[in-house]
Amino acid sequence: MIEKTALNSGWTLSCNDTARPGLPAAIPATVPGCVHLDLLANRLIPDPYIEVNEITSDWIGKTDWTYRCSFEAMPDDGRVQELVFDGLDTVAVISLNGEEIGRTFNMHRTYRFDVSRLLKAGQNELTVTFRSAYAYGAEMEKHYGYRPNNYPGPGNLMRKMACNFGWDWGPTLVTAGVWKPVRLESWDRARLAETRVSATLAGGDGLVKVHARLARHGDKAPCKLIAEIGGGVTKTVVIGAGEDEVSFELALPSPQLWWPHHLGAQPLYPLTLRLIGEASDDLLDAHERELGFRSLRLDTSADEHGSAFTFVINDVPLFICGANWIPDDCFPPRVTAERYAARIEEAKAANIHMLRVWGGGIFEADEFYEACDRAGMLVWQDFLFACAAYPEEEPLRSEVEAEVRDNVVRLMPHASLVLWNGNNENIWGFDEWGWRPIIKAGESWGLGYYLDLLPKLCIELDPDRPYYPGSPYSGSMEIEPNADAHGCKHIWDVWNDVGYEVYRNYIPRFCSEFGWQAPAAWATIEESVHDAPLTPQSNGVFHHQKATDGNDKLIRGLSGHLPEPRTMDDWHFATQLNQARAIRFGVEHMRSHRDICKGAVVWQFNDCWPVTSWAALDSAGRRKPLWYALKAAYDPRLLTIQPRGGGLAAVAVNERTLFWRAKISGKRMKLDGTVLAEFEFWRLLCDRFEAKEFPLPEDIVTPDLPKDEVIVVQMLDRRAFHYFVEDIELALPAPRLTIGVVGIDGGYQVKVTAQNFLKDLCLMADRLDPDAVVDSMLVTLLPGESHVFAVKMAKTTGADDIVVGTVLRSANDLVVGSR
Repeated sequence: MIEKTALNSGWTLSCNDTARPGLPAAIPATVPGCVHLDLLANRLIPDPYIEVNEITSDWIGKTDWTYRCSFEAMPDDGRVQELVFDGLDTVAVISLNGEEIGRTFNMHRTYRFDVSRLLKAGQNELTVTFRSAYAYGAEMEKHYGYRPNNYPGPGNLMRKMACNFGWDWGPTLVTAGVWKPVRLESWDRARLAETRVSATLAGGDGLVKVHARLARHGDKAPCKLIAEIGGGVTKTVVIGAGEDEVSFELALPSPQLWWPHHLGAQPLYPLTLRLIGEASDDLLDAHERELGFRSLRLDTSADEHGSAFTFVINDVPLFICGANWIPDDCFPPRVTAERYAARIEEAKAANIHMLRVWGGGIFEADEFYEACDRAGMLVWQDFLFACAAYPEEEPLRSEVEAEVRDNVVRLMPHASLVLWNGNNENIWGFDEWGWRPIIKAGESWGLGYYLDLLPKLCIELDPDRPYYPGSPYSGSMEIEPNADAHGCKHIWDVWNDVGYEVYRNYIPRFCSEFGWQAPAAWATIEESVHDAPLTPQSNGVFHHQKATDGNDKLIRGLSGHLPEPRTMDDWHFATQLNQARAIRFGVEHMRSHRDICKGAVVWQFNDCWPVTSWAALDSAGRRKPLWYALKAAYDPRLLTIQPRGGGLAAVAVNERTLFWRAKISGKRMKLDGTVLAEFEFWRLLCDRFEAKEFPLPEDIVTPDLPKDEVIVVQMLDRRAFHYFVEDIELALPAPRLTIGVVGIDGGYQVKVTAQNFLKDLCLMADRLDPDAVVDSMLVTLLPGESHVFAVKMAKTTGADDIVVGTVLRSANDLVVGSR
């Protein structure tokens, strides 16, 4: 059996710039980790997430560093001894006992070095010297020539997490280090060098496909590979003397199907592969994992609207309710299995059932995909190319192929993984961002990866999962890449150039990116910025806004919707509220056109540091109002009011497995509660996976006094509102309400009773306690109605602490305060 010895302790770090003052010759280091974290742990740098400290860390990425450790070993001539690095960031030279054993140039690969000859009894000295990514990038630019890049740094000239070099939501923190585990492996005769496993359906049975490749040592004697799935189905395959590869299939009768979480359960079946010496019958190696069985295809067929982009799971065409996922920390070694699971549960609770792992980051750790398998969270996985032109020459091409092979093989068993995507915005960039005249005739820019190398590798390694060349991409180089009628689309004129009302100008086949900015939660800002006074333009707050003209766009985006804020508190709430409304507006519009559009993937779900960004969950894991808007807009049963044919229609959208049949009723009323017109229809039937329109009567959609009226439509416990004017014109009254607080196990119930019309009521729980979490937000109450907020918190509180205008916010106090 393989013996594995973790080498994750006893490391030190040294700065190779001897002119750098104030640094010890050797710094205690943590592996897995990175230079920034080691310097931070030893109090040698300030936290780069706080204030403007990021800029004081620039030198770290421009410096060479060496990691060292000493470990005991016992050489054995009969066994192979290999050093295995699961991840090195990025350009490194590895030496053992003073002799170089290898060089690395790729953050996204696993490296294995045979050190049998160099290993000695007793203490062995291992060093890993990391070269500055900037210095290497400068060399590569001379080698390849310039290639356009929408963001700073040479991330497109090497295989490193591109957002390390800064993005419009991320800091420039260029890391280096042993960022994944390292170990010494000792084995004899044979081991499983590569194990490709996929699980599909064949009729009503589960089909496991296995391809195993062996590494051999010695006489290459025959072996047996024994596969067992589901605790009872087994198959034994003999690998003959001198043979190194074997492929076979294993059938599991009538397995329970794996479903995305909004449709069903996620049964997982344990698979065990055991490599046995045929003569000695002893265990040489083993491979274990869990598999889910489901069918999968991506429908891109032509139709009357153009060409589809529809995920079909277990023969069910889905509307995807999704969000983009970025690295959850600028320093990925800090992201634990528990943190992955917590973030994914937050996404699930917001009714998200797909996360798109974006191409400017990393292939996430195994624990991410395992948590998605358990949670029923679909995963769209980008290959790691984003917002730049990439050379296709050597040495980059071979590095790309190696990392793709590594990660496709590693991730392909996961039931949650439903798409390999070639790149983020690169085909669009070449076509529409002015790259053509910059890239010289005959120069490569990445298209050969997206249309040739990547699909070939996916067909070779993982033929049961769809590949798509890019996001956005129309499906053909003959059609503009960001076309409405074909493939997947990004909508970025909204936010960058125009207001969110323009979302209704588009009915995409699938929208894989669109978003709106807002600051982080108040408690997160206070933890990371200590400006006095705290303002949108104060140094710390402004530094934590990375988008070009981001704060100006926040204010411009309020225009026509909400009044321009006068205080920091109002700026914070107004921009968060506007973000939530913008995305809900866009999602509900797309879902109401379910017959054409089959997915909305919001930019973005999470954050990597405390920042004003497009995220729904900030870097501290605190929910912004957008989180609650997504929960409502992605509700499997949605009721929304949309413009149709010169009038208005209530649209019921049903993503449940059962039809939705109920009375639908509505009224046009004054804000004081006076009913002006009403209707009732005894049964509206919305079948499963359908959007059903109900035209609203003329007397409902025709106001007498637009600024003082609202339409309210009800279908069972779902309710939708329509306003004839925006809030800046709406006659919202000063909020009048009563508040009651009752202690419950783990927190409090806060009951708010409206004495007049209250629009988008929000309890900002982190203003009571930074660790508090509230269950609901963006609640609209008619006069006399009540709502109970459930707040999880340990701190003692009472009704006097629920301050209107600070803790309890609404559109009313923003509008009234501006008059």
